[in-house]
Amino acid sequence: MQHFLKQAAARTLSLAQVMRMTEPEAETLFRKVRWPETDGEPVCPNCGSLKVYDCRRPNGAPRWRCKECRADFSITSGTIFASHKMPLRAYLAAVAIFCNEVKGKSMLALGRDLGCQYKTAFVLAHKMREAMAADMHGVNIGGDGKEAEIDGAYFGGYVKPANRKMDRKDRRLLENQTGKRQVVVVARERGGRTLAQVFPSEAAGLSFIRERVAVGTHLHADEAGGWNDLHARYEMVRVNHQEEYRSADGACTNVAESFFSRLRRAEIGHHHHLSGPYLARFAQEAGWREDNRRLANGEQARAVATLAMRCGKSEQFCGYWERSEKRP
Repeated sequence: MQHFLKQAAARTLSLAQVMRMTEPEAETLFRKVRWPETDGEPVCPNCGSLKVYDCRRPNGAPRWRCKECRADFSITSGTIFASHKMPLRAYLAAVAIFCNEVKGKSMLALGRDLGCQYKTAFVLAHKMREAMAADMHGVNIGGDGKEAEIDGAYFGGYVKPANRKMDRKDRRLLENQTGKRQVVVVARERGGRTLAQVFPSEAAGLSFIRERVAVGTHLHADEAGGWNDLHARYEMVRVNHQEEYRSADGACTNVAESFFSRLRRAEIGHHHHLSGPYLARFAQEAGWREDNRRLANGEQARAVATLAMRCGKSEQFCGYWERSEKRP
């Protein structure tokens, strides 16, 4: 059977289609995404009134004024794309480009595609990752009769070995490490959602698993000692990866490993370096891509645009370069 990504059903939106759009067509699309209940008719985000009138900016950018509270607003007011400077069609192109890359998109490459500075592409990409992460807020997985897999993988904190063998240190020892190494802990329900978060160690992620994975879930884990305390709460089976990938009792973490495969390929092929305060956003992006990998690219783009329109102003990247907000 042909792979899903090679089928015509996976290709419902192309960059060529976006670039052939006029600015009014892009505006209409964003309006329907922002206000689906009124079929694109603007609603005042300040008071919720429908009594608004068009008062576009001199450059033609869409803007409305509310007759009730006299507030001015645009399509992106109060959303993650608030105070945007580029045309709406460029934002639609950015979403399409971002979704077409199945393992992530380099922000340098995104800047070249859009003809903007790296700083602009950096903030825009992280805002889309923030929108993807919003899809996982309050989501729990598992339950009676359901199976989930947990695993962890370490990122960052690379220590370059010395040139001469006699000068090299044992990088496994704590005193020879940078202290910047972090672990991405993932909990993935079989046939369900993927939840990922970043911690200093696997053991530090136990509270995350207890909070987000329902009691009664049948857990699969590897031989790492950090998971031992979970036996008191869940029915668990373990697999020793030094001996096998699937144990005799059916223990297997291949579904969780699939998530890490995507994240590692994004690191090696696109970003080259994932660590620090942004690692959680990259991990949550990989989780969203895993959960939506069977959707056509047009559906993915619409889902990201909808999430961006429903989110409030960015928590971390509003005024990022101007440092008007607290940086992550």
